[in-house]
Amino acid sequence: MKGKRQPSPQGAFNLMGSNKQTNTYKEATALLASQDLLMEKSEVEQDPLQCNYHVDRQVLNEQELEETGQRTQIPKSSRWRTLPRCSRAMAWATLCRFLPILSWLPQYPVQEFLPGDLLSGLSVGIVQLPQGLAYALLAGLPPVFGLYSSFYPVFIYFLFGTSRHISVGTFAVMSVMVGSVTEALAPNDAFLIPGNNTVNVTARDTTRVKVASALSLLVGVFQIGLGLIQFGFVVNYLSEPLVRGYTTAASIQVLVSQLKHVFGLKTEDYSGPLSLIYVVLDICWKLPQSNVGTIVTAFVASILLVAMKMINQKLGRKLPMPIPGELIMLIGATAISYGVGLKDKFDVGIVGYIPAGLEPPRLPDHHLFEKILGNAFAIAVVGFAIAISLGKIFGMKHGYEVDNNQELIALGLSNFIGSFFHCFPISCSMSRSLVQEGSGGNTQIAGAVSSLLILIVIVKLGELFYDLPKAILATIIIVNLKGMFFQFSDICYLWKASRMDLMIWLVTFVATVLLNLDIGLAVAVAFALISVIFRTQRPHYSILGQVPDTDIYRDVTQYKEAKEVPGVKIFSCSATLYFANAEFYRQALKEKIGLDVDDLIAKKKKMIKKETWKAKKVHKENKRQKRVVACKEPSDSSHLGGMNVKIDEMEIGNAKEPDVQDSGVDRPDNAVVNDKGCMFTLETLGLPQPPFHTLILDLGTLNFVDIVCIKTLKNIFHEFQEIEVNVYLAGCHGTLITQFESGNFFGDNITKGHLFVSIHDAVIFAHMHSRPRTTKAVLATRM
Repeated sequence: MKGKRQPSPQGAFNLMGSNKQTNTYKEATALLASQDLLMEKSEVEQDPLQCNYHVDRQVLNEQELEETGQRTQIPKSSRWRTLPRCSRAMAWATLCRFLPILSWLPQYPVQEFLPGDLLSGLSVGIVQLPQGLAYALLAGLPPVFGLYSSFYPVFIYFLFGTSRHISVGTFAVMSVMVGSVTEALAPNDAFLIPGNNTVNVTARDTTRVKVASALSLLVGVFQIGLGLIQFGFVVNYLSEPLVRGYTTAASIQVLVSQLKHVFGLKTEDYSGPLSLIYVVLDICWKLPQSNVGTIVTAFVASILLVAMKMINQKLGRKLPMPIPGELIMLIGATAISYGVGLKDKFDVGIVGYIPAGLEPPRLPDHHLFEKILGNAFAIAVVGFAIAISLGKIFGMKHGYEVDNNQELIALGLSNFIGSFFHCFPISCSMSRSLVQEGSGGNTQIAGAVSSLLILIVIVKLGELFYDLPKAILATIIIVNLKGMFFQFSDICYLWKASRMDLMIWLVTFVATVLLNLDIGLAVAVAFALISVIFRTQRPHYSILGQVPDTDIYRDVTQYKEAKEVPGVKIFSCSATLYFANAEFYRQALKEKIGLDVDDLIAKKKKMIKKETWKAKKVHKENKRQKRVVACKEPSDSSHLGGMNVKIDEMEIGNAKEPDVQDSGVDRPDNAVVNDKGCMFTLETLGLPQPPFHTLILDLGTLNFVDIVCIKTLKNIFHEFQEIEVNVYLAGCHGTLITQFESGNFFGDNITKGHLFVSIHDAVIFAHMHSRPRTTKAVLATRM
């Protein structure tokens, strides 16, 4: 039920003063008087959920509001003054912020959280083992280095990370980015053995490990540096469509890179733009050389692995822990390969020797830094974006805060320290994170448990996977890309939701596929930023009308009942006004009001120039006649002089120029006065007058102003004052007023009396202070 509205006879505000009113003013007054801001509740019908209110105040401009509200300057922050101070509590708080484990581990509820963390850690470790081996292959490195990257960085993140549920370690997107660098700097062609044209695998792998370690060190340095300077907000420039388009394109890169292991082919190493296309063409060209045993192995493994994942999805809630499909596949395939002899009988490629134990730390090769600097920065940003996006999701779900800057530092330390132990750059894995959270993990103790499980494999069990077929690892990688391939459905969703976001997704995808991962990311970010600028350059411009019985103003093209207030044009823009769209704003304003202001000003200046020339000519002729008469009849000079016509009484066009001193006639604010005190207005010049006397600019969407914006608004004031239209601003917030003051916006012609707290205040003020004018039809304008 809706409550009845009783019209208020006085409107929303107490209005003081009176002016001469024309028919236009009466229409506007009737429209304003019809509104109901008393909102009185009906005694007959009442809706308990409807709240009515009564507003009874005077019209307020900015100057009156500042006097009423006693506006003061925003106090400057004293943050830097307190930095040198230090106390024991502050030092401990700072230490806990950089080493979060000190804050949550002493309060760890052992009986409540430990069982879930242990089970979760074992589950993640079981999944991380095959993924570590597989993703090392994806990075172009021996599998054991995937195990190293699944141990050291995970333990470091356990100490410094703030997310409780993400599983850091090897990840497909990061691995393929690393692989593009290692294969570019250490291609197979550079390690051919003279004579038999075979690749020296040992030398090649040693060089690639050096490249990956140096890359990890630089990635860590970038991430730590960005975290220390509080640059965590950089991830905000990677929108969700951009990240999803990028990871989808990366999944295509991953898929193509593993096809050679699925078909048992030896392909050329390509890098740089269009390298993906060259690899696909090379594989297609060599398909007749495929190894049948390798294809059968990959095909059977993929069917079994997909079946086990489907069982996990169907029975996930009934099982105490997910079925470790990858681990079962790893052990089973190794046993079958060893028993059947796949390498010897069918020439199926195997992993080979995996050294047992940990290798001593080694300083990365600094000579490689200048070659991989750009790639390192791209990997640092992508790795952080993936980790923080997942961390935020789990943080919101479980009710805790994830610190962007601390996450940067934690990931940076994981990569930096890991680089000394032959690790390649890491991030977090979506599949393992879901396993960690779904199997009962509560803290990063689950991550520590999984890293200890990997340590056991490195020390004692690694050499058992000697006969593991590479096709199995490729299958594990491809099957785990299923979630990323589902992101193609974003195209249909974004087509309906936002075409611009769809463009960002498609440009990111195409650029990453064609130009490789590093250049593709740069193109994607640049296009996303350009799209923001484009959208602010072409916002929605509208003329507002009053919704009946309210003080609300909406676009007249969207709201049928919204009516323009007679004699007033209200112009609104959906974006902020700044240098990139200032000229578009002026053009849209003139188009929306349907008046060629420039043409009318030009005509007015031309007429003024013409009439001034006529007046000077007549004045000159009068002076000549006076001299002639004075020479002929000196005695009657005084009498003849009295008959001369004064310049300030001459008719101009069809109207006589009124003297400024004449009583009873108000001089328009924008009328041009000649040196004799005569007014040149549109009416006296015989020019058409605009169909409105006031222009109100709605600035409620502005969040900042620059010099160009201030100059544009000043020009608008000047142009419309030239055609005798008053200009008022509405909806300016306090910060905007401060920026106007700093930019010297206010002066003799523009004061705070031209700024109003709302559009309704400006409308009422405009009609109470509007001058009567003879309404004339405006001539056709040139738009």
